[in-house]
Amino acid sequence: MSTDVTEVRYCKICSLKSTHPGVVIAGDGVCNLCKLDVAGEMLAAYRYTSATYDEFLKAPPHPEAEFDCMLMYSGGKDSTFMLDKFVNTYRKRVLAYTFDVPFESVHAARNIDLAREKIAATFMLDRADDDIRRVMRAVFNRPQPDAPGKYLDEKLPCVSCRTFFVIRAIIKAYQEKIPYILICADPQQILTMESNVRQVVRSFCSVFGVSFATDLLGEVVEEILFAEQERLPKIVFPFIDLRHSYDPDTIVADLKAKGLYQSSPMETHCTLFPLLNYYSFRHFDCMFYKLNAASHQRAVRRNGAGARATFSIKFPDSLRLAEVEDRMKDAILALAAGEGDPAAHQKTLEGVFNDLGVDGEGARFVAGNFLNMRSLAQDLGVVLE
Repeated sequence: MSTDVTEVRYCKICSLKSTHPGVVIAGDGVCNLCKLDVAGEMLAAYRYTSATYDEFLKAPPHPEAEFDCMLMYSGGKDSTFMLDKFVNTYRKRVLAYTFDVPFESVHAARNIDLAREKIAATFMLDRADDDIRRVMRAVFNRPQPDAPGKYLDEKLPCVSCRTFFVIRAIIKAYQEKIPYILICADPQQILTMESNVRQVVRSFCSVFGVSFATDLLGEVVEEILFAEQERLPKIVFPFIDLRHSYDPDTIVADLKAKGLYQSSPMETHCTLFPLLNYYSFRHFDCMFYKLNAASHQRAVRRNGAGARATFSIKFPDSLRLAEVEDRMKDAILALAAGEGDPAAHQKTLEGVFNDLGVDGEGARFVAGNFLNMRSLAQDLGVVLE
């Protein structure tokens, strides 16, 4: 890591480190995110996202398309909640698009089976195992990035994976003239996600190169880059409608009551979660969910018991974030190096996830995935340093 531990400073409000990508801690000990130095761009994104969502709700059935929208369906609680809502409440003609990520949790797959049984949508399963593995190898094996880096650099592997299959969905919607693509990001994720289809494709090309992108996705990539705007589908973030009332616990309870969900949010997470945390710690000295946990801690400091959950995983109000992160880091880096007692690391990580708000069974499930980190890396072709 590029910054010596003695130089690291912590924001006194949210516990973000001075080594975190995009974070600057002023002389008063408060970081730029707590001071909302990035609020201008976020406000503009909210305005556009809100307008697009309202347009989608009011739009009549498209005369040239079989579907009113394509919904990116992962089997997680957020996309299941919205799939149920748009089919059964708003009566939209929905194509539920699932990219069969080879790293998907078995719990997410079970939820998809439940939705197929109970929700009258059309389901589409897309798959490209070799291609998505190429993308992930390219990201994980990149030379060490500059630190502290830019905002969200620590999430590059996750963002790259998601962008790849979102572009595959964009291509399908473009070819089938489906006017809207629904992405069920939670209210906090919406702030950091691109809402313009052309820019999604352009960003992927910027990271990997046009040649790599067209090799993976075909010549239609360049066609989308230069197509007339009205021919392109629009991205809709439906959780913009719940930005003031988003509650993960309520969503999970509602879905379980309908028989549409059988796990906890952590259990439906991608099986690359251990490698995602390794990447974040190795390059930026932070856990993968640090921004999200810090955002919750910021809200608790400002609003006390009135703090709202804006992210799909709810964190305890009493979370001692810096201490939990240090324990997690020690265990993950030791496991990556093949050092220490696996049973002891399992126990440490179970405690970490308990502290992060995951129940006993869920904590054991998630912690157990970390014990397979080295074999997972070998299977994917990722070099652990």
